[in-house]
Order: sequence, then C-alpha cells, then structure tokens
Amino acid sequence: MRKIIPLLLISFSLFATSNIRSLYNSLDPYSLTQYMAFYELYPDTREGKEALSHVWQLLRQNPNQQNMPRFLLPKFDIQAIVSLVTRQPFDPPVKLADQEMKAVESLCSHFHNRKLKGASVWTQEEVLALPPEEVDLCRGLLIEQFADAENPKQEIRQYEASLDLMALQILARLPKKATSMEKVKEINRYIFQEMQFRFPPHSLYAKDIDVYTFLPSVLDSRQGVCLGVSILYLCLAQRLDLPLEIITPPGHIYVRYHEGDTLVNIETTARGINPPNETYLGINTRKLQQRNIKEVIGMAFVNQASVFWGKGEFDTCVNLYEKALPYLTEDKLIHLLLGMNYLFVGRKKEGDALLKPLNHYVFDHAVSEDTLATDYLEGKVSAEGLKSIFLPVDETRESIKSKQKELENLLKKYPNFRAGIMQLAVSYLQLGRLGKAREVLNRYHKIDPTDPTVEYYLSIVCAERRDFNAAWKYLKEAEEITAKRDHYPMALRGLRAKLRTLCPEPT
Repeated sequence: MRKIIPLLLISFSLFATSNIRSLYNSLDPYSLTQYMAFYELYPDTREGKEALSHVWQLLRQNPNQQNMPRFLLPKFDIQAIVSLVTRQPFDPPVKLADQEMKAVESLCSHFHNRKLKGASVWTQEEVLALPPEEVDLCRGLLIEQFADAENPKQEIRQYEASLDLMALQILARLPKKATSMEKVKEINRYIFQEMQFRFPPHSLYAKDIDVYTFLPSVLDSRQGVCLGVSILYLCLAQRLDLPLEIITPPGHIYVRYHEGDTLVNIETTARGINPPNETYLGINTRKLQQRNIKEVIGMAFVNQASVFWGKGEFDTCVNLYEKALPYLTEDKLIHLLLGMNYLFVGRKKEGDALLKPLNHYVFDHAVSEDTLATDYLEGKVSAEGLKSIFLPVDETRESIKSKQKELENLLKKYPNFRAGIMQLAVSYLQLGRLGKAREVLNRYHKIDPTDPTVEYYLSIVCAERRDFNAAWKYLKEAEEITAKRDHYPMALRGLRAKLRTLCPEPT
C-alpha cells in the first residue's frame, strides 16, 4: 500500500532532483515528522541521509543516550519507526518489531513516567494496589484495554511506543530546562496543530463514545471526546514531567495547570483554549470536582457504559460499572449508576443497597439534592419508570414527541416523579410550547420548590410570556436557593440583567 505522507512534502515530491536541496532546507528543524517523511521519500540521496542524521539528533534527547553510537538507529528497520511517526489516521496501524520497541524504550528511558511504580506493573491487581500518584495512566488503561488479548504485553508496548515517540517530538522543540507553561504550549501545538486531533462529529460519537474514549482508538483515529483527548494529554504530561489537575464538571472532563496564582484550563475539545472556570459552572453546579489519575481509568468504563445504556443492554452496563468501581470506590455517582442498573437487570437487593445511602443526598458540587434515588426509594417511581427517563432522543421532532408520550404515560402512574416531570417540561420547551412547559414546571414547583433549575426555567418562560412579576418572583427564588450553597451562577446574573431591561424589579 502506498504510504501517505504530510501534505507539505507531497507537493514537493514531484520536484526535480535539483530541487531536493531546496526542499530539505525548507523543513522545520524541530519536526521529526517532516524529516522522517523526507527520508522516506529520498532515502538514497545525500539529503535523505542528512535527514536521517538530523532525526537521530532530535531523538537523542535522553542524556544517558548521548554517547550511544549513531549507527544504532539505522541498524534495524528504520522504516518501521518512520511509518509510525508519519502515519495518517486513515493508514493502517503500524506494528513495531521487538527490536524497534526496545530501541524506542531505550531512547525514552529518561521520561518522568518511568520513575512511577505504575510503569513497571503488568496486572490490574498491581495497578489497584498503587496510590494514585504512582499510577502510570497509559499503562493502567492499556492493561484494562488488552486484558483479553492473546499477547497483552506486546499490544501495550506498541501503543506506549507511539506515545513515547509523540513525547520525543514535543521534547525536541522544548528548551533543556523548559517551564511548565512552555510544556503546555508545546503539547497544545503538537496535539491540535501538527497532529490535528479533533472532536468527532456528533453523529459518530453519540453512537460510539467508547470508541473515542479509549487510548488506542484515539491514537489510531486522531479523534476523541473530552475524556479521550484528556487521557492522551495526561499520558504525554506524565512523560514530560508536567503536573496537571483533572477536573470533571457534570458530564465533562478537562485538564488544567495550576501552580500558585497561575491557573490555565486546557479545554481538550476546543484545541486547548483556556476558558474561565465559571464557564463550567451551572445553575446546579456550584464547584468543580478534581479527580486523580486512578479515577480516570474508571471513568473510561463509565463512558463506555453510556453507549450500552442507550441501547438498553443493561447487563453490559453492570459489567462495565463493576469494572469501574474499584477505581472509583468513593464516587457516589458510580454507586447511583450501578445501583440503577442492578435494578434494571433484576438484582434489586444489590441495587437497593447502593441507592439507600443516596436518599436525599446532595452531591458536594451540586446545589440541590439528586432526586432519582430518593424518588425510587420513596415509591414515587419504579425501576421500570427510571428506565423511561433515559430513553435516547435524537433531537428530531418525532423523537422528542415519542419520548414525551412515554413520559406522560409514566407520570399518570407516578405523578410525583420529579425527574420525569422535569424531562417532560424540557420536551415542551424543545417544541416551543411555552405555555405547556410553564404548566409542567409549575407542577414540579408545587411538589418541590427547592430546585434552582426549575425556578430558572420558570422565570425565563414567564418573561417570554410577558408575565414579568412572575419572572422576577421565580428568579429571586432561584437566587435564594443557590445563595444558601454559596453559589451565585453567571446564568442567574445574566437573567437578572436581562429582566432589568424589560421591567423594573418589583419592590
């Protein structure tokens, strides 16, 4: 199969031999990819041999390798290394022979992750026994990923070699005593500009979020959801001795660098931009959760379970949540998710045991209590009723109306099921039926006036219908609820400013 090479070199490949020197001189002096691709095109020319020599100089960043003879690199099949560095996402994965992998491992033996105890373990039991600060994220994830492979160690080493070569390319551009911010800047440039890792189209990730979460798939396709690219970023950071924090707003994850007064958010779904912290807070989200490396391994299984939940394959969900649980032992959310799925597969005793501690439970990051466990335990909904609120919707009018009908039937039997009422209200908002949405939201308000999101929606709907006195009333109620948890969300401040332009605040 013809090897695909970077576009920069494709355009030059048709040049006459006399122009090869001009092409060579135009190469980025710090780009392993360009020099390897050049060597791949012109291996027998003087410039090709110079390119290979330059590659060697870039690779020898390990101070322990400075005296290694230069002939070692081309001694084995250099083409395998070249192909691994220059491959495009539509090329088949490259497999290195054991000799090439050993060479890459030797070149990268100085990387910081090699100092972690987790870099020398090969079983799940060993990973779980480590404290989070000693876990090598890449090794821990790949142990789980290839647990059923015929030769798991070889598979793990293949992908570790890919990450090592990526880290070498980043290191080649860094000064010898690079600061943490210089490392952040260069990782961003490499991942999002040179390698062009991207967030996949919604039509793809909505159905196969697990494909865009696990490290091998992300590396092979150069596409990943927030967790997938954050994992890649963390694996590179561990190699380059870059300390990062792992932050998980509800339904999301990103990484950040934080030292003293310096705090830089790295939004991996938007090419590494630095949004303010408040961007990630919501009406019911008052603070951001910080995770550790070990928990990230468990979160990969949680993401994978969401795919099978949408398909109604609850036995698979149970299996995946049970895999995640040892890494997330103190996480109440995993207890909630696993508890509900135990109910869905008929394991009521186990489900109840996990859900009972969550009765009227308020997550630390939230303003109001999570209602699912409470409503189930108090008989306001059955296990089958809980299933209904997780029915997938594809945002088409027909899909929304279909779920709306399911919810209406459910609420005839369980009229005080709060999550069902909330989702029904949202469905009317999606269809533009504000009057009906207000009616359903008021129904929720009468049952439970402590949910700030309900009060916020009521305020907006009332303002849209020109009932400004009611809009102010519900806004103030939302503000009082959030203030009790020391939270003053941007959304409520924005709504207050908008209402002031429409109607003076009642005294």
